[in-house]
Amino acid sequence: MGNAKIGVIGGGAWGTAMAHALAKDGNSVEVWVLEPDVEESVNKEHENKRYLPGYGLSENLTATVDLHAAASNKDFLIFASPSLYLASTAAKIADCEGIKDGKTCIGVLTKGFIPSEEGPKFVVETLESVLPACYEKNIVYIAGPSHAEEVAMGKVTGLIAACETPKTSIRFRELLNVSGLMVYSSLDVIGVQVCAAAKNVIAVAFGILDAIAENSDKFGDNAASLLLAAGLNEIQTIGFAMGATHAETFASISGVGDLDVTCRSKFGRNQRFGHDIVQKNILKDFKNLDDLIARIKEVGYLPEGAVACKYVHMLAESRNLKLPICNGLYRILDRQVEPMAFVDEIIR
Repeated sequence: MGNAKIGVIGGGAWGTAMAHALAKDGNSVEVWVLEPDVEESVNKEHENKRYLPGYGLSENLTATVDLHAAASNKDFLIFASPSLYLASTAAKIADCEGIKDGKTCIGVLTKGFIPSEEGPKFVVETLESVLPACYEKNIVYIAGPSHAEEVAMGKVTGLIAACETPKTSIRFRELLNVSGLMVYSSLDVIGVQVCAAAKNVIAVAFGILDAIAENSDKFGDNAASLLLAAGLNEIQTIGFAMGATHAETFASISGVGDLDVTCRSKFGRNQRFGHDIVQKNILKDFKNLDDLIARIKEVGYLPEGAVACKYVHMLAESRNLKLPICNGLYRILDRQVEPMAFVDEIIR
């Protein structure tokens, strides 16, 4: 049983599920949420009715709309904010007690690339730029095949805790060693981050193909596995171009494991978004990818892969990378080509 004081910044499904898993182990966990109705439902009914409905939460888990209260004087702090809002949120708590002097151990669950004037940046790199200097090479990036719903149910889940400082990774690995979670350390912070971001792009493409296959006699399981394998190759190409250090990262649970569950699970928002592109023509209301990202809340859920696709495309262009699936999805989301027309291009 744990007895740590933990703050979780972000009360979406994933942040809530992780907070619940840690609270259930006996830790005191406080999660920061934006919406007063989420704060009320977590504190009074022990359920996040907005983002994780139907799952009972530990009584050791409380919610607050006070960002500084959630971040101050904690043994551990875990960021679970969407990538679009991570930098601004982290900057607001850099002076909190425990953070300004480096006493709080910090981890992050956020997946994706972070926009900046210099181009897309990594999640850990972004946090290091806004948090005190003592956190350089000391932030733990946590990823793996981990749908929130299954974590909330206590189903067995594997995670990677990646950090350039091994002892910090081990501290988080020990914290996360609760019922249902199996956690492994890694030094390949860049590789794990690339896997976590780029797999969402492939998952949107997977959803598109899956939806097309439902009304076609041309595509089946073989084509789905072909796409998954080709997508993994593209993720690895991006990773090595960005500075990944270990080839085994892409063959591990942070690579093929996370890609597989994101593409195939019924819980996946990115795969769902791909389906909706074909089945509901969801892109018709958006002029291009920039318009989609600017109005992403209108989708009704957050497909991180749509945002990541823009940044993967930028990275591919700047480094002259050949990424036919990622770049093809970019053209679809940017309204340059229809999904079926692109599929025909690929298989002809």
